Amino acid sequence: MTKRLNRAAMALTALALLAAGQAGANTITSSKGEARLSAWITGYTFWDNTPPGSAAIARPVVHDEAGGIGTWADPVTVAVGRSGGDWHYAPGTRLYLAGLMKYAVVEDLCGACGGGRDGRVHLDIYVGGSGTSARAARDCAMKITAVQEVVVNPGPGYPVAAGELAEECRVF
Repeated sequence: MTKRLNRAAMALTALALLAAGQAGANTITSSKGEARLSAWITGYTFWDNTPPGSAAIARPVVHDEAGGIGTWADPVTVAVGRSGGDWHYAPGTRLYLAGLMKYAVVEDLCGACGGGRDGRVHLDIYVGGSGTSARAARDCAMKITAVQEVVVNPGPGYPVAAGELAEECRVF
């Protein structure tokens, strides 16, 4: 059932991008059922979550609260926008963020994501930060903010840099 929902979400995304004239520039679909696109990636932290100072999420699928280390088995929570009451990607949709070398799973809503940015999908990945200062977590979120390549419905086997983003915050 989840695979069918994920493939339906991928197909709807591809259709939306085609309708917006963005598919040629932002989406490449592979024969494995994966879709590749350029997305606007931002980060949200433990400190600026809703409610602040929490890891609460809207639709738990893999985790009870926002988290994850970015592996296939423990993907990082990602928030997406919605339009017309529908999530841009269904809860449980898996993603691979190539620049961060992290698997992610849709489990939260992003109020600031809206319909995207500059014709691109906007994803807000959970950076964490409960073990760091609010400033360090925010600085990390700022470091990862960029247009990045994303694989929608990835298979296992992509390279991974496991760990919470706020604690490892490498320059990407």
